[in-house]
Amino acid sequence: MAQLWGGRFTKETDQLVYKFNASIAFDKRFYAQDIKGSIAHVMMLAKQGILNDIEKEKIITGLTGILDDVTQGRLKITDQYEDIHSFVEATLIDRIGSTGKKLHTGRSRNDQVALDMKMYIRDEILILDNILKNLLYAVIGIMEDNLDTYMPGFTHLQKAQPITLAHHMGAYFEMFRRDHERLLDIYKRMNTCPLGSGALAGTTYPLDREYTAKLLGFDGPTFNSIDGVSDRDYLLELLSALSIIMMHLSRFSEEIIIWNSNEYQFVEIDDAFSTGSSIMPQKKNPDIAELVRGKTGRVYGALNALLTTMKGLPLAYNKDMQEDKEWAFDAIDNVKGCLTLFEGMLRSMQFKKDRMEASAKQGFTNATDAADYLVNHGVPFRDAHGIVGQLVLLCMERGTALDDLPLSEYQKISPVFKEDIFEAIKLKNCVDRRITTGAPGLLSMKEALLVYRRYMEEY
Repeated sequence: MAQLWGGRFTKETDQLVYKFNASIAFDKRFYAQDIKGSIAHVMMLAKQGILNDIEKEKIITGLTGILDDVTQGRLKITDQYEDIHSFVEATLIDRIGSTGKKLHTGRSRNDQVALDMKMYIRDEILILDNILKNLLYAVIGIMEDNLDTYMPGFTHLQKAQPITLAHHMGAYFEMFRRDHERLLDIYKRMNTCPLGSGALAGTTYPLDREYTAKLLGFDGPTFNSIDGVSDRDYLLELLSALSIIMMHLSRFSEEIIIWNSNEYQFVEIDDAFSTGSSIMPQKKNPDIAELVRGKTGRVYGALNALLTTMKGLPLAYNKDMQEDKEWAFDAIDNVKGCLTLFEGMLRSMQFKKDRMEASAKQGFTNATDAADYLVNHGVPFRDAHGIVGQLVLLCMERGTALDDLPLSEYQKISPVFKEDIFEAIKLKNCVDRRITTGAPGLLSMKEALLVYRRYMEEY
């Protein structure tokens, strides 16, 4: 058992205790961050005269060799080590001798693991954001192709007013745009370097923390050594942001599941993103959308687990904080997978435009426009509301749409109606008259797409 501690102990750690305490099974995934952080630390130690140039070059050469060997698969990280830090240090000492024992000068595992986790999370935020960017482009593409695809807009899952598919997709663009901005905000706020905080109270060595931070791409060092080793706010923020991303994906998935149902038939999910039934040959199930919806709870669980872990911890570092990694890693992995698969499903999905338009007509989504017609002809809105309500009731009894009801029937309820009522309630006209900012009208949507394209160019 390779450990970085033990001088004060007279007995071997119980094997069960060792396994329970060890983190190598999961923290080995940030071996690259650990080694890069160590290289920067050594460069700073040499700059400050704590190591000489020969020692510096020997240690850096050894660390670089370990990094290359692990990356290329020539060196395996095994569970004989307690954690990734002990693996790197023990392997270095094996390779270069006693000089490797100077690597840990002026630092603690507490600030080392805080550094590794921050560096790993920074890298993952950039990866997540790039995947999110691809999804935003997929949404824009659907919007541009469906400016004249009319469909019902819903409230309470009831057909409400006519919109376009482009407008509906624009709502998700807004959601995912906010997700992108949240990720950037987290990156900016977390980008301070904890290395040099020591166990909790810094060190007596003359470290240049600003130099180390600069080498590792941080904006500067953390300003309180206690907080430097015990801060996990950035992880909670990330898990919160990931939970919101999953909530958006889950809402989108729910709509796709509904739209894919026999009752709606708004979409055709590509075979590559569907499965069948083991006994029912007619089935084509929206499994990817359902799994995305299901995995949302798993990401929520990670956030709640870490909040619960952190809520009662006194300062500074406590071993409880080791629990942050598995939750964070699992959530990140799931969100990356969900975003990637969802984008593929979305890009390959076929939208049944005729079915969407027919659904908007059959759902009386143009009823509000019929009421507005009466208002524009001098009828008080409350009276107009009642008149159109009677028309809708008549259409329901006859199994027809407002568009198909004869003018004579309109005029039986209100003589104000003239032949131009049918132009007023055409779905295209209903939509295109809505030209205020954020509305589904063609002019508004073209303006929105210009804004979105400019936004993506600056992404």
